Amino acid sequence: METKPKLYYFDGRGIMESIRWLLAAAGVEFEEEFLETREQYEKLQKDGRLIFEQVPLVEIDGMSLTQSRAILSYLAAKYNLYGKDLKEKLRIDMYTDGTLDLMLMIIQAVFKSPKEKEESYALAVKRAKTRYFPAFEKILKGHGEDFLVGNQLSWADIQLLEAILMVEELSAPVLSDFPLLQAFKTRISNIPTIKKFLQPGSQRKPPPDGHYVEVVKKVLKW
Repeated sequence: METKPKLYYFDGRGIMESIRWLLAAAGVEFEEEFLETREQYEKLQKDGRLIFEQVPLVEIDGMSLTQSRAILSYLAAKYNLYGKDLKEKLRIDMYTDGTLDLMLMIIQAVFKSPKEKEESYALAVKRAKTRYFPAFEKILKGHGEDFLVGNQLSWADIQLLEAILMVEELSAPVLSDFPLLQAFKTRISNIPTIKKFLQPGSQRKPPPDGHYVEVVKKVLKW
């Protein structure tokens, strides 16, 4: 029996959340160890499992993987969510890079002062409505298919849904001018593995709160 992947990160979203999404969408069960103390983090460093002394860390297939982009690429390829050829992989990379740029605006804002955080959230909503969502609406309109790339589920679809839901937490009507993205959201959300991940009690993490911020700062000595 194949060993379950094990994820090492904080008990919150951060940049590990997209990895949780990808595994869940692929129907892969995984275990998690939450970093709560500086000692846990230092042990991972001393054991040589953090090549650049950073989390996230994913143990899978006998390897200790770090760097979120590399982890996501490996998982997407392993679970057939990375297109059929090099050109499709390129488009998936382009689209996921775009959604990551948007999501990082939200992920990083939680560590800012209250005023700066609200400004970052407002900018993220604005960018979603004027830059990112119009681009994806155009992509869907251009090929008329159900998925972003190759008319099959890919990492690009999964991460776009994750980004949409993150922005909707800041502005519920953000998709009001994007009918194709509204339909896309409904369609991807109803894929059985993703639908399960969106249910209460799954390993999906809630929006970060003050406790999450305190733990991250304590463990990383920020």
